[in-house]
Amino acid sequence: MALSMRLSRGGSKKRPYYKIVVADARAPRDGKFIERIGSYNPQLPKDSAERMILDTERAKHWLAAGAQPSDRVARFLDVAGVKERKVKSNPNKGEPGQKAKDRAEDKATKLAEAEEAAAAAAAAPAPEPEPEVVEEVAAEEAAEEAAPAVEEAPAAEEAAPAEEAPAAEEAAPAAEEATEEKAEG
Repeated sequence: MALSMRLSRGGSKKRPYYKIVVADARAPRDGKFIERIGSYNPQLPKDSAERMILDTERAKHWLAAGAQPSDRVARFLDVAGVKERKVKSNPNKGEPGQKAKDRAEDKATKLAEAEEAAAAAAAAPAPEPEPEVVEEVAAEEAAEEAAPAVEEAPAAEEAAPAEEAPAAEEAAPAAEEATEEKAEG
């Protein structure tokens, strides 16, 4: 029978509490175990003595019987001085992966290009904006369309001077609508 020393989870949702147990390696994590040799409460502060409680004599007994500790229990045993754990060294632990490096390079080149473009734009004189010319042409066309309506106004003035104001008001919105249609097209 293969024995393992591992953590068995207890406690409620988002409030874990672990028992350090010796169990058959084939048994479920939180299922049947042979003996409870300690407890671990990750909710307590790291300097608290009650965070990890371990019966060192029973741990030594089970290690002698061939029980294999899990990674976390091996750390606890090392802290308690029962069994030394090999320190694993991973020099590439904090180094980003290849895709992250590629993204960082792309971002750096785009940033450099944007800075160069901004510097070139700052060094070159600002060109005159073209849209003003387009507005002037549109205004001239609107004036040409409004001109016949204005010419009709004096004829209407001779016939009925009281109707002069409504005729002029009707001509102005028509000219504005024509200007908007040409600007959109």
